[in-house]
Amino acid sequence: MRVVSGIQPTGNLHLGNYLGAIQNWVKMQDEGECLFFLADLHAISMPIDAAELSAGTREMAAALIASGIDPDRSTLFNQARVPAHAELQWLLSGTARMGWLNRMTQFKDKSGKNKEGASIALFAYPVLQAADVLLYNATHVPVGEDQKQHLELARDIAEKFNTDTGTETFVLPEPYIGATAARIMSLRDGSAKMSKSDVSDMSRINLADDADAIAKKIRKARTDPDPLPDTMDGLAERPEARNLVTIYAALAETDPDAVLADFAGKGFGDFKPALADLTVSVLEPISANFNALKDDATTLDSILQAGAEKAAATGAPILADAYRALGLLSGR
Repeated sequence: MRVVSGIQPTGNLHLGNYLGAIQNWVKMQDEGECLFFLADLHAISMPIDAAELSAGTREMAAALIASGIDPDRSTLFNQARVPAHAELQWLLSGTARMGWLNRMTQFKDKSGKNKEGASIALFAYPVLQAADVLLYNATHVPVGEDQKQHLELARDIAEKFNTDTGTETFVLPEPYIGATAARIMSLRDGSAKMSKSDVSDMSRINLADDADAIAKKIRKARTDPDPLPDTMDGLAERPEARNLVTIYAALAETDPDAVLADFAGKGFGDFKPALADLTVSVLEPISANFNALKDDATTLDSILQAGAEKAAATGAPILADAYRALGLLSGR
């Protein structure tokens, strides 16, 4: 099994990022060959600040490594260091159809009412996503609900390319169904996702936070006066309470109903200290490693460059096959 997955580089990483994606990436390393990339080429489909993108890419790399991604066991790199991603996107652009891209919901969501003002990169984003996985003959790609459509497109592009050229250039990737990622909400508003863009730092637990900051944020997290029920059904109309139980279950790697079985009938005066202790025990070593590494640009660049060279070597034969299949033999 060869797994390929990417994540957009962003600074100020928080608990939601860790439980929503990074934790599952760490587990995947035990299940097959893994290539993990920081999607900096995807990032330029929207307006960006160059310095922030560069810093965010290194910071994301530091977070992944601190969380347990081992560059010696996995291939960790950023897209921009492997030009073959952009090369293959252009080759696949002759296969992808306008009608397919017009149906992509992400473009509709991100472009809003100003479709004419959106970048071509945003429209062609799914073709680059297809190139990301087809370049390495990925057998499996982790996908959430919002990415299923893009994986289906990648499969359609691969199948049409193979049919049109009479070759078997690309493997059709399958969805990777791992553990369901927890959806972590704001500590101040249980109806909004935990986000780095929230003006209140108290709304999130950052990977850079120390034990005291983590405990303080959980202590001050919004809740309600009622005791905890014995099942999650009892929290249907209590979003803040539901969020804290979800966080506890995700950190303990257990079921939310199992958490409630231990705390049913108790109030948040009992639950919050237990949640704080658990959160600190899980995040404190990650935070320490992250803070030690995040500003070491030399080490991070060295790791990303080594990963890029390994990724480029893996993808080179597949890219060459694509050139040959299209009759573009010069230099190949």
